[in-house]
Amino acid sequence: MIRHNIQGAAPSIFDALPDSAFIREAQLVQSPKRPDSPAPLPFSAPTLWRKVKAGTFPKPHRLSDRVTAWKVGDVRAWINQHTANA
Repeated sequence: MIRHNIQGAAPSIFDALPDSAFIREAQLVQSPKRPDSPAPLPFSAPTLWRKVKAGTFPKPHRLSDRVTAWKVGDVRAWINQHTANA
């Protein structure tokens, strides 16, 4: 099943991943360095971390000392909750 990102733009790599996969910050958020790269979340990395700190976005998993990632299923659940409320 193909899902569109929260903004309704073209599908990204996120759409093809299983819920059990992990996804890094760079693939989750918009970046001025990659303006043509679709991202499932319509906000910046600092906003993502503010939401994590506030408890309004799922906490990431620490995969190693320098690697942090989110479960795709957790992010999809958050997106579905917020698009249903929109």
